[in-house]
Amino acid sequence: MKRHATVLLAIGLAATACGTQQLQPAQIDNVVDTITLGALVGTSVSLASAYSIPDARVIRTDQSSAFDFAYNIDAAGRRILLPLFALGLGSLNGTNPGLILSTQTFAGLIDPPTGGYITNDTLVVAVGNVYAGRSRITCNLGVPEYAKLEILSFDDVKRTVTLQVLANTNCGYRTLGVGIPTK
Repeated sequence: MKRHATVLLAIGLAATACGTQQLQPAQIDNVVDTITLGALVGTSVSLASAYSIPDARVIRTDQSSAFDFAYNIDAAGRRILLPLFALGLGSLNGTNPGLILSTQTFAGLIDPPTGGYITNDTLVVAVGNVYAGRSRITCNLGVPEYAKLEILSFDDVKRTVTLQVLANTNCGYRTLGVGIPTK
């Protein structure tokens, strides 16, 4: 019986320790960036078509699949964002990157949702749409990172979209305000 109590005490202490783990202070400023993505189809391969939230940068899909969403114009002429899994590149087990349309303004979107992200389907986008984005898991804590983006403009001749983006690349932090996050 004494051994059973010792095991239960050890389990309780481990659970308590994990539950109170403190994050290291955030080190990286959240900044707003303006990016342009070319459609996956009908643009030069040298033009980036995807975005990586953990890296806070555009990605050329011919060079890497380490991204969270890509831009395209479909056969019906709709401008769309495609999360990684919608392109057949996501994980069958685990958290996939996703996007969710926000009812808030870009500046007003500070606390992104923890669920409800579209991960396996296309999102038709329009100028002024604001989205919260959740990344694939790259953080050593095993949690996604978050971003917000707003569609600023389209260039139908060049087949591009211009967005403003703020990606919080501080592992374990979720808030999407400018500056060093505190939570």
